[in-house]
This record gives sequence, C-alpha cells and structure tokens, in this order.
Amino acid sequence: MKGRKIAGVAAIAIVSALVALFIYTRFLDKPVIGSGEVTEEQWPAHFTNVFTVPQEGLVDFSEVAENIVHTVVHVKTKTIQENYYQNPIMEFFYGDNYSRSREVKGYGSGVIVSSDGYLITNNHVIEGADEVEVTLNDNRTFRSTVIGRDPSTDIAVLKIDSDRLPYVRYGDSDQLKLGQWVIAIGNPFNLTSTVTAGIVSAKGRSLGLLDSQYRIESFIQTDAALNLGNSGGALVNVNGELVGITTAIISPSGAYAGNSFAIPVNIVKKVVKDLMEYGEVQRAIIGVNIADVTSELAEEANIDVVKGVYITNIVPGGAADEAGMKSGDVIVEFDGKNTNTTSELEEQVSKKRPGDEVQVVVLRNKRRLDYDLVLRNIAGGLDLVRAGEDGGIIFGVRLEPLTLAERSEYRITNGMKVTKVQDGRFDDLGIREGYIIFEVNGKGVNSYEDIKEATENGSELKSLKGIQSNGTYFSYQFRQ
Repeated sequence: MKGRKIAGVAAIAIVSALVALFIYTRFLDKPVIGSGEVTEEQWPAHFTNVFTVPQEGLVDFSEVAENIVHTVVHVKTKTIQENYYQNPIMEFFYGDNYSRSREVKGYGSGVIVSSDGYLITNNHVIEGADEVEVTLNDNRTFRSTVIGRDPSTDIAVLKIDSDRLPYVRYGDSDQLKLGQWVIAIGNPFNLTSTVTAGIVSAKGRSLGLLDSQYRIESFIQTDAALNLGNSGGALVNVNGELVGITTAIISPSGAYAGNSFAIPVNIVKKVVKDLMEYGEVQRAIIGVNIADVTSELAEEANIDVVKGVYITNIVPGGAADEAGMKSGDVIVEFDGKNTNTTSELEEQVSKKRPGDEVQVVVLRNKRRLDYDLVLRNIAGGLDLVRAGEDGGIIFGVRLEPLTLAERSEYRITNGMKVTKVQDGRFDDLGIREGYIIFEVNGKGVNSYEDIKEATENGSELKSLKGIQSNGTYFSYQFRQ
C-alpha cells in the first residue's frame, strides 16, 4: 500500500515536470523583444510577420509639414457690435436707442500664395470684421487689407505689407484620387501650426452650406482632423502642393467627428486671380436650371442612364438658349470633362469667365448632341466687370444687376437687386435685402450709374418703384 502511494506521488511529479518543461519551452524561453541581441535568424518565423513592419513605401509627412507650416498663418478678427438694451432709466437719460458696444473676436487660418503678401482664407472667417490681423509662423503680426471676398465659394483674399515670404505652390485638385494621402495645416482652437493627415474620402460633395444664389459647392471630403479655427487653412498633397482650402466639418458636437471638407484649389485659383485682378469674381453662367439625374427622374423622363445633369429649364436669352439646347436635355460633358452630378458641372463652370467658348455634350432622346456655347455673365452679357462698376452704396443700400433668370421670373426687362442695407433713406422706407428696384424718379435703371444719374448723384428722390422678395410690387411718390 505504501509502495503504491510512493509510485503515485512519483507519477504526479513526473507529469508536473513535463508540464513545466512544456510551458517553459513553449512560452517562457523566448528572446527579449527590443534587447538588441536577437538576430533575424534567431527570431521565430511567426513573430516576424507580426512585428516586422517594412519601411519601404510608407509615407513620411515630416519634410512636407516642416515646409508648408511656414506658409500657413493665423487670422484673427475684431468686430464691434452694438447691443441694444431695454432699460427705462437709461432710456429716460439717453433716449430710446440706448446701446452698448461690445468687441467680438474671431480666429481662423490663412495660406500665403505669393512672396509679396497675398494670402487666402475663408470668407466666413473675415466677413463683417472691422479689423483683420495676420500672425505668421515666425510670430510677426500684420494688419491686413481685404482685397476681395466671394461668398459664393467662401473665399477671401487678404494682403499684408511684407515681402520675401514663403508661399505654397498650387497643385491640381482634378488629379486627386480617392484614398490618396493629404495633409491639413491650420490653427484649431487657437493652437498655432497644427498638422493632421488623412485620405481623400470623396470628391464633389455638395453640403448646402453656402447661402449665395450662385454658390459653388464641390468639396473635397477627407478624414483629416479639423476643428474650429482650421477654416481657411491649407490642404496639401504629399508633394507639398496646395490642393484645397479647408472649410467645414460635419459634426453633431461641433468638434471633429470623422469628416472634413475643403474647397478644391482649381476653384480657388480662378477666384483668387479674379479678386486680385478685378476686385470681383468673373462669374460665367450657362443659363439653365439643373438637377441631378436620379432613378426616379430617369424613369419619369425616359433616360436610359442614371448619370448626368438634367436641364429643368432654359433661361431665355442665355448661352444655352442661344445655342439651341432644350429643357429635358441631360448634360454629360462640359469642356471635355464628364459631369455626372450638378456639383461637378458647377465646379467646371466656375473655372470659366464670361465670353469663354466651351463645348457641351448632352443626351436627348438617347442621342448624343454637341453644342458650342459662349458663356454669359449674370446679367446676360459678355463683359467682365470690375469692383464698383455695377454696384455701390446709394441711399444706404448696395445693389447689383438682375440676372436673366430673375428678369424672366418677375417678367421685367430691367432692374437692380438690393444686396445690403445700411442706415439711410431706403432703410427708412423699409427697403430690405432681396428687393428689386426697377424705376427711380420715373427712369428705368439697370446699373448703379443709372441710379446716380436719375437722382442727381443721390441728392434727389422723387419716386421709386420695385418688387418685394415675395413678388409684391411697391411704389412710392415723394413730395418735393
């Protein structure tokens, strides 16, 4: 009995020893990772696949970031706001218009595009600002001048008094492909010179962010992290070329949530050049109302391919009308580029100026037709405009010419649209943004100069006729 007990203990000891030996050789007797003493031959094959990361082919952003960070600036704005209060005591002493001024500060980013101090930012960064200050990456600070703004693309051009500045080179946003690496540089949360990276997630995104009647939205979507303050910053490719101006994010919390958007540089280049040369963007139009081709629309309109841009209406007297295009046509190419969506078509048109000749390919009744178009300006002409030629402040309002579409909609042959209202005679009359004025002192008006001439340079106002935003006509007669 005692002998059996000893044999059992011995058996258990042997089994324990074997188990311990198995565990040691299998799991514990391994080289120490990172010790520097293990050769490649000694490394187990199954660990090599897990821990050895090949360096060839990896993207190194350090050199690009180090160079581009000097071309991105910090834009700071100051705005004086008048806050009105209801205070019976103060109103007794100061009248009904008791108010108190308050300074509001804002911030964003900008990108230097020339050695002599021209830079790009977003229009929404500096809109309404009384003062715009620019701080370079070397901490030098300058007061900047606003050269021009374009709400339709959310681009603004600033100028600082400096030279021999580092600047970014333009790239080609049309060549961007989905999945390509891009780098975003800006000043989120007032943190200067912040670099993030991501890939191009989508192109030609339209988000409905801009309010302008002629808004151009064909954003580059990336997953590079952007936050408040990145607006107006640089989106560059791995070669350090500017491919976009960072503009917006979609987020339920207001902070980065995985998607960010930039204006393609091929749109930016044209807008910047126009603002620097003319002070106004030379906007060309086809003269059509358009919609994306959807499955429902394709079935309803008997279109055999669900792609292209459907023409819902032709504006009389526009480029498309003059060329012979018709409602129901589907635009599939513009100037040699495929146009599968409205945002793609708008992007291509935005690169053109009034007077430019382009070829447009449409599908009509399953036939492919080519048209040669001469693009027009918003008033239906071929002329370029300069800042102040067709707009200015008179009687406290700023006006701009009517488009062909607006003339057709309201069935009038002339008129000016109110785009801004300040203190003045028209404000007292209740004139608001969006109102159309087509007659002043008995004379039809088509331009700012027409109004100046009809009113003796703004000194005499006898009568006024126009249309409210809701289409209602109004008429005023004034005693002299």
